[in-house]
Amino acid sequence: MDVPFGYLAGVVILGIGVLSALAPPRRPRPVRWVGYIGSLVVNELPFLFAYGLVASTVLALVQGDLAGPGGALAAGLAALTLAGLGVLVARAGTARATIDAALADTLGIRTRRRNHLARILLAPLAGRGGRHVRRVGNLRYGDHRRNTLDVYRHRSRPAAGPVLVYFHSGGYYSGHKRREGKPLLHRLAGQGWICVSANYRLRPEVGWPDHLIDAKKVLAWVRAHAAEYGADPDQIVVAGGSAGGHLAAICAATPNAPEFQPGFEDVDTTIAAAIPLYGWFGGYYDDPPVRSAPLDYANPAMPPMFVVHGDRDSQVPASMARDYVAGVRAVSANPVVHAELRGGQHAFDLFHSVRNAAVIDGIEAFAAWVSARRPAPTMIR
Repeated sequence: MDVPFGYLAGVVILGIGVLSALAPPRRPRPVRWVGYIGSLVVNELPFLFAYGLVASTVLALVQGDLAGPGGALAAGLAALTLAGLGVLVARAGTARATIDAALADTLGIRTRRRNHLARILLAPLAGRGGRHVRRVGNLRYGDHRRNTLDVYRHRSRPAAGPVLVYFHSGGYYSGHKRREGKPLLHRLAGQGWICVSANYRLRPEVGWPDHLIDAKKVLAWVRAHAAEYGADPDQIVVAGGSAGGHLAAICAATPNAPEFQPGFEDVDTTIAAAIPLYGWFGGYYDDPPVRSAPLDYANPAMPPMFVVHGDRDSQVPASMARDYVAGVRAVSANPVVHAELRGGQHAFDLFHSVRNAAVIDGIEAFAAWVSARRPAPTMIR
């Protein structure tokens, strides 16, 4: 049987990625990690892979590689793979309705309709957000080499803009401030926000609660320097992915906690809201003596929260986010919005995708609601 092996190999590799996205493997651990990497990229960029699959199929057809039983088999697998990509697109397309329902049920608001189709179809890889946004990079907020942050702001230098602080993922072992969240940072900066993306110290050099202390130092830096970049230090929203979501959740519950602010105990680290994205809500490694699970610190004074998680997350089960939301809702006086995204995998905020565009629209609506609730300044006569 004459088989187009090069074409078939490409189809099979893509097919495995699609299958991993449709049903991510969870064990054994090595298979889970390989499946996660493949499924993440295919899950969020199905259009790019569909373009490549269609183009390679047309080329194989023109070259006569699909003639005979072997070619028919390869073409059939390609058709199944393309159908799987279609399922991924359909799943991602439900994200907006899910987020709108979560916002409407909890806050009585909806997202603003924006057309992101051209960017998603033609330029989905995260990069510059446009000529109106400027990044000021590698500003220092502490003494360690990892204590650096980037500031994203509109070139018009808006006055008294709200602040978004973003903490990256990486399981406290890895990660970088210029990896995830870039579409979100550029979008909000383009709307007049001052956005901060920060590195923090990592394992094994440090442990818990050193990462949290760094996060608090970032908030202290924002308090001290916000006005220099046109920001309002009293409107700080903290977001983060995975380990960064863990930090965001604990920052929301521990404002001004002196044990996490050594040497800067008097700095106000209160935040207006928290947005954990695919966050880790369990405890830290090796059960440290200092409490490390976000629910350990849940209290009635926590600010509003927007928790977003994928139901196909193979790194942090969606059930963990559900349990966290239920726990916070049981004690907090403020609302907790929870959106569980159909087909969503870990780290879905890497790219300009259908799912991430809907999430960012939701974050923008949530942040506007938080800002609108801020008490009006008192007039002194």
